[in-house]
Amino acid sequence: MCTRLVYLGPNDTVITARSMDWKVDLGTNLWAFPRGMTREGCAGPNSIQWTSKYGSVVATAYDMCTTDGVNEAGLSANLLWLVESEYPAYDGSTPGLSIAAWAQYVLDCFATVQEAVEVLAAEPFTVVTAAVPGEDRLATLHMSLSDARGDSAIIEYVGGRATIHHSREYQVMTNSPIFDQQLAVNEYWKQINGTVMLPGTNRAADRFARASFYVDAIPQTDDPRSALASTFSVIRNVSVPLGISTPDEPNISSTRWRTVVDHKRTLYFFESAMTPNTFWVDVASMDLGEGTPVRKLGLGPNESTVYSGDSTDQFERAEAFTFAGA
Repeated sequence: MCTRLVYLGPNDTVITARSMDWKVDLGTNLWAFPRGMTREGCAGPNSIQWTSKYGSVVATAYDMCTTDGVNEAGLSANLLWLVESEYPAYDGSTPGLSIAAWAQYVLDCFATVQEAVEVLAAEPFTVVTAAVPGEDRLATLHMSLSDARGDSAIIEYVGGRATIHHSREYQVMTNSPIFDQQLAVNEYWKQINGTVMLPGTNRAADRFARASFYVDAIPQTDDPRSALASTFSVIRNVSVPLGISTPDEPNISSTRWRTVVDHKRTLYFFESAMTPNTFWVDVASMDLGEGTPVRKLGLGPNESTVYSGDSTDQFERAEAFTFAGA
């Protein structure tokens, strides 16, 4: 269920790609949020409050959670499933933030991974999980960050505490097991030449190994067309076929859509499994100044609405959605 990888090329060429794997239609749409928005953490009376410092373009889940996106400073955030996640018990006595707004908080407030890590490491709020729509379970997510400098961080809640892995070397994240154990599994595969053998299943550890090998094996170039093409080819390689059924592996789901961020040019690419085209949003050209309206690009059921090429001007004014939570 989901893969994220970061391509690091010469001359500050940084590209982040992710796949979104899920069993059912996520009701995903793209949203453009301006600077200066007043936000609330949706975790009850003691929710944190903030004002967005940066505008952003994001992809939602059920139009109640920011699950992926990039801000105008070139910082991207991605939420992926991690069944081992354990969040702190929350009684409302400390500042709270709904997990549905976790990624949006980061995109609103920070320009770089370093800035985000410095604040999040102090645990200024409690992340409060919320129910998955239509299911009898709570969301268990971890978050990856990457920025225009090529820096990365993986943030997980293990045993009720935030665990932050911060390094430019952390280019890949998938799902289970927790990140420390993924790194250990990947060390085994590093000893085997990837041109000789790579694990080929849809399991998270196998996707981690393939993504790690291929993101380093593809040409390292600052030509944007070639770099993007190579990065797209890797995220497609680790995607899960649409409609696959794996009863023995309930945490494996079909890839619904993919996003790719060109950090240098602040382009946000979107590719749905249900449409023949890839399209993109030019974040740098959008007016995300304070006081400008929230805008939405509706993707339709199963993200099946067809867009092609630069679709920046296709966004339409809309009322901002409310994050899931208390």
